[in-house]
Amino acid sequence: MELIRIPALSDNYIWLLCDENKHCVIVDPSESQPVMDILAANQLIPAAILLTHHHHDHVGGVAGLLKQYAELPVYGPEETRSKGATHIVHEHDTIEIGHYYFHIMELPGHTLGHIAFYQAPYLFCGDTLFSGGCGRLFEGTAEQMFSSLEKIMSLPDETLICCAHEYTAANMKFARAVLPESETIHDYYNKVINICENNKPTVPTTLQIEKKINVFLNCHNIDLQKNIGIKPNSKPLSSVFQQLRIYKDRF
Repeated sequence: MELIRIPALSDNYIWLLCDENKHCVIVDPSESQPVMDILAANQLIPAAILLTHHHHDHVGGVAGLLKQYAELPVYGPEETRSKGATHIVHEHDTIEIGHYYFHIMELPGHTLGHIAFYQAPYLFCGDTLFSGGCGRLFEGTAEQMFSSLEKIMSLPDETLICCAHEYTAANMKFARAVLPESETIHDYYNKVINICENNKPTVPTTLQIEKKINVFLNCHNIDLQKNIGIKPNSKPLSSVFQQLRIYKDRF
C-alpha cells in the first residue's frame, strides 16, 4: 500500500491510499483539481471516495470528481448524504474496496456524525484528532469528543494518524504553554518547527507519538490539571478535557 498526501486549500490534506494495481481511495477531497492532477501524473485509478464529515473543506471536491468519474462510490456518514455520499456507513460497518477493508468508527464531537475509516495501520480521522491537538467542538459535546478520543486511544500504538490539517506547530505551541515542564513536548515542538521551516509535512504521525505529546490525550496528567486551574483528580477526565479545549479555543 502507498499513502499519498495532497496539500489543498490553505492547510488541508487530501489522502490517497493506493494498492499495487494503482487503484486508490480518496479521503476527504476538499478540492477536485489537485486530486485529478495526482491521479493523472501517477496513472492512478480511483476506486472510491471516503468522507469523514460534512464540512466544506472535506467535501468541496466531491462534485468535481464525480463529473469526471460518475460511477465512483462515495462513502460517508448520514450528514454527508447531501454532499454527495451514495453509501451511508455506521459504527462497526466494514466496507470492502478492492484489497482494503475499512472499519467504521463513529467519532462525534467536531460534528455530530463525524466518522473515521480504519484500515490498519491507517486511520483517516478527519478533524477528530490532529497531531498535538484535536478538533473544535462545533456540534458535539466535550463528553462526546473525549469519548471519541478514548476510542482512538484503544487502537494499536503503530496506528498512523492521517488527519486532515497541518495544525501541528500551533498545537505544539499550545502544548508547550500548558505543560512547560515537559521536556518531551519541548523537544517535539522544536522538531516540528524545524520540519515546518523546511516546508515539510508533520503528518501522518503515530498514535504512540501522540500519546506522548498530545495534551488532549493526557488529561490524566496531574501537572496539566494543576496548570489549567483544576485541583488534581477532583473532576472527571471529560471535564478536564472540556476545560483544556476552552483554553485552546482562547489561546
